[in-house]
Amino acid sequence: MLWTANQIIRKLSTSSNYYQNKLKLALIGQSLFGQEVYTNIRKQGHKVVGVFTVPDKDGKADPLAVAAQKDGTPVFKFPRWRVKGKPIPEVVEAYKAVGAELNVMPFCSQFIPMEVIDHPAYGSIIYHPSILPLHRGASAINWTLIQGDKKAGFSIFWADDGLDTGPILLQRECPVEPNDTVDSLYNRFLFPEGIKAMVESVQLIADGKAPRINQTEEGASYEGIQKKSNAKVNLAQPAEAIHNWIRGHDKVPGAWSVIDGQTVTLYGSSILGGSVPAGQPLDIEGASQPGIVTKNGLVLFGSDGKALLVRNLQFEDGKMIPASKYFSSGDTTSMELTDDEKKMAEEIRSIWNGILGNIAVIEETTDFFKSGAASMDVVRLVEEVKQKCGGVQLQNEDVYMATTFQDFIQMFVRRLRGEDQEEEMVIDYVAKYVNNMTVKMPWQCFINGKFEDAEDGKTADTINPADGSDDCTVLRGGWMGLYIFLFPLPSRLADLMEENQEELATIESMDSGAVYTLALKTHVGMSIQTFRYFAGWCDKIQGKTIPINQARPNRNLTFTRKEPLGVCAIVIPWNYPLMMLAWKSAACLAAGNTLVLKPAQVTPLSALKFAELTVKAGIPKGVINIIPGSGGMVGQRMSDHPDIRKLGFTGSTPIGKQIMKSCALSNLKKVSLELGGKSPLIIFSDCDMDKAVRMGMSSVFFNKGENCIAAGRLFVEESIHDEYIRRVVSALFSQSEMTGLDLRQMFFFPPGFFMEPTLFTDVEDHMFIAKEESFGPIMVVSKFKDGDIDGVLQRANDTEFGLASGVFTRDINKAMYVSERLDAGTVFVNTYNKTDVASPFGGFKQSGFGKDLGEDALNEYLKTKAVTVEY
Repeated sequence: MLWTANQIIRKLSTSSNYYQNKLKLALIGQSLFGQEVYTNIRKQGHKVVGVFTVPDKDGKADPLAVAAQKDGTPVFKFPRWRVKGKPIPEVVEAYKAVGAELNVMPFCSQFIPMEVIDHPAYGSIIYHPSILPLHRGASAINWTLIQGDKKAGFSIFWADDGLDTGPILLQRECPVEPNDTVDSLYNRFLFPEGIKAMVESVQLIADGKAPRINQTEEGASYEGIQKKSNAKVNLAQPAEAIHNWIRGHDKVPGAWSVIDGQTVTLYGSSILGGSVPAGQPLDIEGASQPGIVTKNGLVLFGSDGKALLVRNLQFEDGKMIPASKYFSSGDTTSMELTDDEKKMAEEIRSIWNGILGNIAVIEETTDFFKSGAASMDVVRLVEEVKQKCGGVQLQNEDVYMATTFQDFIQMFVRRLRGEDQEEEMVIDYVAKYVNNMTVKMPWQCFINGKFEDAEDGKTADTINPADGSDDCTVLRGGWMGLYIFLFPLPSRLADLMEENQEELATIESMDSGAVYTLALKTHVGMSIQTFRYFAGWCDKIQGKTIPINQARPNRNLTFTRKEPLGVCAIVIPWNYPLMMLAWKSAACLAAGNTLVLKPAQVTPLSALKFAELTVKAGIPKGVINIIPGSGGMVGQRMSDHPDIRKLGFTGSTPIGKQIMKSCALSNLKKVSLELGGKSPLIIFSDCDMDKAVRMGMSSVFFNKGENCIAAGRLFVEESIHDEYIRRVVSALFSQSEMTGLDLRQMFFFPPGFFMEPTLFTDVEDHMFIAKEESFGPIMVVSKFKDGDIDGVLQRANDTEFGLASGVFTRDINKAMYVSERLDAGTVFVNTYNKTDVASPFGGFKQSGFGKDLGEDALNEYLKTKAVTVEY
């Protein structure tokens, strides 16, 4: 159907949200949540006539005020609305003057006078972080965790004069995971979905569709703000209850216990799965048995004998340490500073002065946080130290662990001198004796140079396709930090992969079902070749000098620079787990980027073994991060993450489309996609028949047909069609000892997961198997009329895929004619599956875009900067 411009405009004007009913709103609230609600409401076309928020703190405006002032929206900063329970007249009058039709309040209502609540024509709506009527009152998220609720959520309700008792407008809920914290619930659900729901609620009101559902008293509960004095942990209860108590009080006010006679606050609790690691016992007041200080943290035991792990401890003086360092926290001695280090210390003192504007003099004992610093100040401190002190890179956690000025300087100098030597890498393996060797498989996430548990502690089983048994239980990733570090890729990594190739091939075979010999030659062998190839490119990436002549008579020079993109994400499939890792990460690293890689959820083991080898190769911490997990969680987070500048993906076309959409909406990150295929292979009557049969079968059945460039459809010239089929069937019988081509063999059967080779002939163009990717050992054969070159080309190109293709003929002119007209990223002539690390690989149309391998792959992970100089 053709549309004129006027028709399109009329169509848009009748369907766009922009012309729906809109309201004049007053926004009463604060924080980043309030800012996002404000911004998104305005995007929907509603008019915010006034923002009512809190006064500036230490000269810094609340994020909501900053956004509103930037837009020219009237902003009112009232320290209070009432005095001794009575409204302040001038405050109420200032509010009424803006003429709001609806109050939108992203927080609780008890301090807002009813004169304000009821004044607008549509009243007031409020966001509350619980599934009302449960957990009415303050600290609702905390109490959701403390009480061990299996569901969390939020309510948007109509304000009344009670305490969160007004009618419900809208509710949303989500499951509470075993190791969820206030932060993880907030970041994963309450914050992003709460913003959407506030905007949706406003539009429901504007359209006259907003419900008012009275709250019931059944199941209602009221909990107030928990105080530090009441937050002591009762250790005489089951481990899950202890865990819920600690995570429900993290970060405020902090659950505490008594250890060695002093109050110690416990942070970062998780349920401990598996066996308890070895460690040093620690007596804890009220515990049924001593805790254990391990390399991962402090293990506590509940009355049921089950265990939980606490990662950080904070003492009465405010100092926080990793729980694993409890017995060694006081072992460090004060260092004497050199003259240059003293100069840096004074530079840092001036940085502290600039941040802590309310402190006249920074003493050695000045505490960063007790002097008024907040989390944003931590980020500022880390960045300013990096800029002004020789590029020393600290992490936010370093500030929390060294809060006084003297401790901070000592920590900084140790980092400057390189004396903060890392402990030997600790790896928890799952070991199996298989293939005449003991295979040791890491199973944790690999983040910043360490193997560690996922934040939520979740695991997933990996299954051996050969017999259906569990190979390993692998931690599923949440999201951790990213670290930018540019480095020349060492060929040492390729050497280590070669030294461990038998173990890597065995793991690949167990995890993905690859035939061991093929895994050794191709999966692992080509991975080694790929890293060696790109190691050679590291010092050969360069721009070019470009003559320009439009600015005469001035003398000008223009040159280009090729620069890294920064942090890149890589998502790989299950059919070639290690090889796909190598194809993408080798080019990414050679270009000077860092990466975070998500292996396929069902085949993570070779990637985690690879991570172990990167440490042995000396690759700096944080350059390579491996996070197993689902596409819906880890992959989506990568697509959405604002600090990632490139995402490389190999997988299905539908998922590729979703990734591209998410990458565009997040930060327009660069994308390369290697997607599905239905690669045509044309076999002419003048071919070498023996080779065409042998290579034709290989084009389909190589790697069990689990091959993105597999020949998805063979077109055989009519005069040789029957002979070709006869030879293929004969070869299938002799190789598989089949007694017949029984379609029942197409189904998987126990104890493992297998599929017999299958042949379809006389396939017509309209059939499903002629159009869709099989991704298994299925040969699809169609015939074409003798001499009909253009006709078979039209049929071969009549697909939305364009990954690979092939042609068999002895006529070189015919071969070149066909190869020029096949619409695919790779064309094989008288061969198939002939990939090489120096040859670019990638598809056209809905098979994706961008290239792996060869020099072209480097450009996927580089950006070009043009520099023009007048001299």
